[in-house]
Amino acid sequence: MSTPLARKPSGQFPPPSNGASPTVNRPPVVFKQQIKPESTGCIGRWIKLAVLVVVLAVVARFLDGIKDRWYMFDPTYLHELSRTGVETYQDDTQAIINHIVQNLTETYGTQHINTNVNEWVFNNAGGAMGAMYVIHSSITEYLIIFGTPLGTEGHSGRHTADDYFNIIHGEQWAYAPPSLVKEVYPAGSVHHLPRGSAKQYKMHEGCFALEYARGWIPPMLPFGFADTFTSTLDVTSLVDTVWISIREMGRNLLVGKI
Repeated sequence: MSTPLARKPSGQFPPPSNGASPTVNRPPVVFKQQIKPESTGCIGRWIKLAVLVVVLAVVARFLDGIKDRWYMFDPTYLHELSRTGVETYQDDTQAIINHIVQNLTETYGTQHINTNVNEWVFNNAGGAMGAMYVIHSSITEYLIIFGTPLGTEGHSGRHTADDYFNIIHGEQWAYAPPSLVKEVYPAGSVHHLPRGSAKQYKMHEGCFALEYARGWIPPMLPFGFADTFTSTLDVTSLVDTVWISIREMGRNLLVGKI
């Protein structure tokens, strides 16, 4: 009787006859680079910031192109108003100021004009010191009386607005390189400082001016505040200036004046 052959277990193969180990084919190992979550988050934040900057730049450029529609005052009218005040009242600075404020109130109304001619506050900016009375302040315009009976000198600053100094008393001097000659602006004249330009200026001896700025006013405010922190430490004048600026800008916004 024949002996049955033993069956080999399934999945097993006999070793090669030469005694070598069997070769097993394995798939190649692929190493994937791991991106840390914090790196991805940082890149995302930079992208968002870049998009925000671009959007703000586009909006700012658009608004800058249409800001003229929000102007209320006319530089030519303000110069004529200042000049007639000087011709009428000569060296009586208070009478000239009263003449200007009265005509502005009749033309534009008390909703836009601060008629309190006794509301003066010290102002230190660009190294120059004087006092100012804010007649009007809004997002795109301001109109003030600025000056001193003692004389002062300083840097005009580079601003985001055109600045018109209508001299109503005394004389203002100015200088900008490469010229080697001073500019002289007597009472009744106007000194125009274009947006983005700068000069050294001096209010020789006693001088007062009706100063009109048209453009973007809020970016000009740090120039008017900086000397408080670096020099005078006159917190009282700073608080008064901030309060008057907020009050006047706010009440003009409430009646639709930007």
